[in-house]
Amino acid sequence: MAGVAACGSVSSIKAVWETRIRRNREELEEQRRRTVGGGATGRLGVSVWEDRAALARLKQKLQTEDGRLILRIEQEEWKSLPGCLVQLSQVQEWQIHRTGLLKIPHFISSFQNLLVLDLSRNGVTEIPKQIGKLTRLRELLLSYNRIQFVPEELSGCESLERLELAMNRDLSKLPNQLMTLTKLHHLDLSMNNFSIFPECVVALPALQWLDMGGNCLQHLPEDIHRMQKLHTLWLQRNELERLPENITRMDSLDTLVLSSNQLRDIPPLMEGMSKLRFVNFRDNPLTLDVTLPSRMVEDDEDDREMFGREFMHMYIQESRKRADQ
Repeated sequence: MAGVAACGSVSSIKAVWETRIRRNREELEEQRRRTVGGGATGRLGVSVWEDRAALARLKQKLQTEDGRLILRIEQEEWKSLPGCLVQLSQVQEWQIHRTGLLKIPHFISSFQNLLVLDLSRNGVTEIPKQIGKLTRLRELLLSYNRIQFVPEELSGCESLERLELAMNRDLSKLPNQLMTLTKLHHLDLSMNNFSIFPECVVALPALQWLDMGGNCLQHLPEDIHRMQKLHTLWLQRNELERLPENITRMDSLDTLVLSSNQLRDIPPLMEGMSKLRFVNFRDNPLTLDVTLPSRMVEDDEDDREMFGREFMHMYIQESRKRADQ
C-alpha cells in the first residue's frame, strides 16, 4: 500500500509541474505576441506619422500659377519621393530641380492630370515604363540627369509636345516607337552620345525645333527632307564630314548651325534655300579660304555670326568660279 501511495504521490507532483510548465510556456508565448504586436503597432504608428509629416511638407511646396497647380522643389535634398505624394494627384506640373532625385517613382502613373514633368538637373537614371500612362503629358524635361535608356512606353504619352534629354552623356538611342508622337514639336538631344541620327526623329511629323549638338554624329540621313516642318536645326560640335543633298529640300528651315564639325565643302545647291536666315559654318576645315568683305567684318563676335548666310553664298560662288577655271 505504501508503494501505491508513493506512486500516486509522484504522479500528482508530475502533473502539477507539467501544468505549471505548460502555463509558463503559454504566458511566454502570449508575452511574445504582445511584444511583437506592440512593436508592429509602434512601427505602424511611426510610419503614419512620417507620412503625415512628409505630406504636410509637400503641401508647403504647392503653388498655383495661371490656374495650374504646381509642385515646386528646388535645391533641397529629395533623393526619393514618398508614396504619400499620390494624395496630391491633382497636381498638374512638377518642377523638381537640383534635389539629387535618383528615381522617378512608379506611382507617377497615378498623376493623370500631369501636364508638365520637369526633373532637370538631378540624378535620375531611369524613365519608368509607367510614364506611358500619362496620356495628357505635354512636356517631359529630363536634361542634366544620368539617363541611358528611353523606354518604348514613352510613345504612350500621345499629347507630348516637348521632350528635353540634353546632357545625359551616355544616351545614344531612341526607340522607333517614338515616331508615333504626332504632336512632338520640340526635341533636345544635345550633349549626349548619339553616333547615328535616330530614325524615329526623321519620322516625327510635327517636329519644328531639334538640337543634336555636342554628339558624335558622322552622317545625316539622306531623307532628312522628311522633316518638312523643321525650322531650327542645331548640329554644332559633331563629326559631320558632308551634308546630304536633300537638305536643300527642307523648305521650312531658317536656322542651321554647323559650327565645329569636319565639313570640307558647302553644297552649291544650298544657295537655293531662300528661307535660310541664319547659318553657321565656323570652325570647319573647309577646302576654300573665303574672306568676307571688310564692311561685313565687325569686332563684335555676335555681329560676325550674323553674316553666316553671306559667307555661305560667297563660298558657293568662289567654288563655282574655281570649277569653271
